[in-house]
Amino acid sequence: MNLKSLTQPELADILKELGQPGFRAKQLYTWLHKGVRSYDEMTNLPKALRDVLSEKYPINAPLAVRKQESSRDGTIKYLWELADGNCVETVLMRYHYGNTVCISTEVGCRMGCAFCASTLGGLVRRLEPNEMLDQVLFTQIDSGLPVSHIVLMGIGEPLDNFDNVMRFLELVNSPDGMNISMRHISLSTCGLVPKIDELAKRKLQISLAISLHGPNDEIRNKIMPVNKAYPIDELLAACRRYYDATSRRIHFEYAMIDGVNDSEANARELLRRLKGLPAHVNMIPLNHVEESPLKPSSKAAVAKFQKILEDGGVTATVRRTLGGDIDASCGQLRRKYTKGKI
Repeated sequence: MNLKSLTQPELADILKELGQPGFRAKQLYTWLHKGVRSYDEMTNLPKALRDVLSEKYPINAPLAVRKQESSRDGTIKYLWELADGNCVETVLMRYHYGNTVCISTEVGCRMGCAFCASTLGGLVRRLEPNEMLDQVLFTQIDSGLPVSHIVLMGIGEPLDNFDNVMRFLELVNSPDGMNISMRHISLSTCGLVPKIDELAKRKLQISLAISLHGPNDEIRNKIMPVNKAYPIDELLAACRRYYDATSRRIHFEYAMIDGVNDSEANARELLRRLKGLPAHVNMIPLNHVEESPLKPSSKAAVAKFQKILEDGGVTATVRRTLGGDIDASCGQLRRKYTKGKI
């Protein structure tokens, strides 16, 4: 058990068993969420208690085995080694509104999307809440930059690790912890319809992003195996239910892939699909993956696609490329490291 994955009431139960008063739970919780690496740093806790906690519940802080910083835009990418030796990636991106951390939710991924390096090699295991929280905490500590926004768009499918991700959101939102607003958190999914419905019931004020990447089943089936389980009509119906439950506009991520999903006809079909749904399309210049034959669309194709959407009344923006000189797209750094290329 890692204490950083527990809520204050759960910590209070553990401390009660150790004969400690209730107020110790808040003290312990606050220290853990400051990113301490040792109980010795918790100076307002009795030494005897620190010794017991150290023996029963060791603190396993991640180790930064690789750190790359972009000379172009200041983006920082970390490769963290976890307690079991597995590695995950975290990216710190600087925007005018604050610093955003993109975290991983799994070691590897089982979704099999053709354009993503994260899924090469499959799923190793799911991350625990504390391992997600540590990515935010230690990125902030190492960089010296305050984190104001979080995106769950790194390695892994967040809704495939539903319970642990929900616990992480509760912890990172806590006023006695990092206190990051739900409205400053975005979660990206490739389209697990039952989990989208489950998420809608919670009525969280996070931003939901759907990795769409195609306007029809034919295209999505080729590049996103999840579409065979949850076809696009089912997915968009779930999106409408999500909006009805939360009143939160949905973001659709659309990687622009040359000759696959970037034609004018594709843009018009996407426009028809999204009709009546409050949506924002985030067009993403495809990142090159060494093992994939897919290529990014031309700037002209991207511009035409965007104009068709906007002329049809759908807000569409082209994502600014960050960290292109530091393996900043999902899974690249981890894959190179595990294959011994760096």
